[in-house]
Amino acid sequence: MKVNLKPRSMMYPSPAVVATAYDSEGKADACTLAFAAMCSHRPPAVMIAINSTLKRKTLKSILETKEFCIGFPSAEHAAQTDYMGIFSGYDTDKIDDVGFTHKKAEMVNAPVINEFKVSVECRVMHVSEVGSHTQITGEVVNIQADEDILNNKGKVDFEKLDPLAYDDVGYDYYRMGEKIADAFKIGLKYKK
Repeated sequence: MKVNLKPRSMMYPSPAVVATAYDSEGKADACTLAFAAMCSHRPPAVMIAINSTLKRKTLKSILETKEFCIGFPSAEHAAQTDYMGIFSGYDTDKIDDVGFTHKKAEMVNAPVINEFKVSVECRVMHVSEVGSHTQITGEVVNIQADEDILNNKGKVDFEKLDPLAYDDVGYDYYRMGEKIADAFKIGLKYKK
């Protein structure tokens, strides 16, 4: 039996990602986000949404510079990722507080957190206000990945990345599960 639940934002699974940008003085900002998704293959683009009703320095920095990076934390970085989502960059230096280091991205003027195994460099394509959040679409101009998480075809191996997932309903972090099938193949059994 299905029951009706109170409407709320939810997406399963939701990646826990960290958006980074430089402020107007060149200082690195970071903000953990639950609202992030792919939104275009051509050009390759991602969408992030940052709460604009709260004190979010990273949002201000992205809107000023029009460039940002998204880092994909592994499960081992759950505590650091959580910390960067709790506090405002106006009050503390979150990247330094958790003991992370960063470097300038290769194709955009934004920081890449060295400890994250995958970072996506983006240029802002579109900004819109959606309720409590500012939604930012970024064109992916470069992806940096640690060599040791790549498969034999040079692509990110999901299991080696061990990405962190976030449950915005229960407010919990999860490690992703095992592979169960090959996409675009398993469903072919239904073709008539």
